[in-house]
Amino acid sequence: MKVLKQIKSKLSFIQRYHYRWVLGIAVSWTLIDIFYWLYNLHLPDKELSEITFSTFSQQALLLRTSVVLLMSGVMGYLLIFWLRQSFRDFPLLVNLLIKSCILLLGCFIMNFLLRFSYSVVIMHYSPGNAIRMFFDESRSFLWLLDHSLGWIVLFVLTQITIEFYEKYSPGVFWDILIGSYIRPKSEVRIVMFMDLVDSTAIAERLDSKKYFSFIRDFIYYVSIALLEYGGRIYQYVGDEIVVSWKKKPKNVDNCINAIILSTKLLHRHRKYFMKNYGFIPEFKTGAHVGEVTVGEIGIIKRDIAISGDTMNTAARIRTACTELNCKNLVSRELLEGMIIGWDKEYKGAVELKGKSESIELYSLKI
Repeated sequence: MKVLKQIKSKLSFIQRYHYRWVLGIAVSWTLIDIFYWLYNLHLPDKELSEITFSTFSQQALLLRTSVVLLMSGVMGYLLIFWLRQSFRDFPLLVNLLIKSCILLLGCFIMNFLLRFSYSVVIMHYSPGNAIRMFFDESRSFLWLLDHSLGWIVLFVLTQITIEFYEKYSPGVFWDILIGSYIRPKSEVRIVMFMDLVDSTAIAERLDSKKYFSFIRDFIYYVSIALLEYGGRIYQYVGDEIVVSWKKKPKNVDNCINAIILSTKLLHRHRKYFMKNYGFIPEFKTGAHVGEVTVGEIGIIKRDIAISGDTMNTAARIRTACTELNCKNLVSRELLEGMIIGWDKEYKGAVELKGKSESIELYSLKI
């Protein structure tokens, strides 16, 4: 357990997220395969097309589980870490088809390992005979269809699930799935608005397509930092990101750490931005804490919406960054929950546009 904790601590949130997907794919595919195999074994008068795992035993169960789990893990790793990145700019339908075809090669290798291992270990055939028998059978189109069709469906459904899941911030999909916010709930949340600095000037210098690429790259690196510290990204609005955390002492500091890491990641990739766009993105943030209402909205397209005065106040604080010549402003209410004593400068009670009462603000020196 100690070794696992050390490995986990060295992985970023994105890496942990991807490895959880690989593990989930490997386990779920294996369970589905084992269930399907056992189901077929118990069908009355079932005529098996070939001998592979035609009888049940503990040795056969262990052998099949091991092979399928191993190959499912390999295919899951390829899907998550390589295939999704390699074909991300392809249309979704073409993307699904290409990746499924590549995964089919892995399926063929898995079927070979299943047949070979069963023939040698359980049936006690020679390796040469086992290989020859497999390739004799695999020449048949019906054999290939019988051993591939189910996996093709599984590949496509897995990819659609991933695409649907990643449409939302981690955690949001699960909230929608179990109906956590079908009935609106009041929660106390930390809310932060993050906005690109000088976006208008940059847009005037770049053509529309290049500006869009610039925004996409900016949001990509910033989102990594926000997710790394547990932020739930509520929405992207142009070059603006709205993110929230449930109110906990640790999450107040996570909010600030996310700002720091965002700055570091943009600085780390400054050469890339200068080479491709001629600008290094900078941002301003406004953060506040308070009660919000969270609930599902929409009929055909469902989403989780957050509303309330806290949202409006956080947005106004972000706007005040320009007026006060600051990059990161937070409310006094937010600072009261901090564990770490961050360096800050008191800006006084500031009257925010659209607010009847002034609010005490601090500029973070980070």
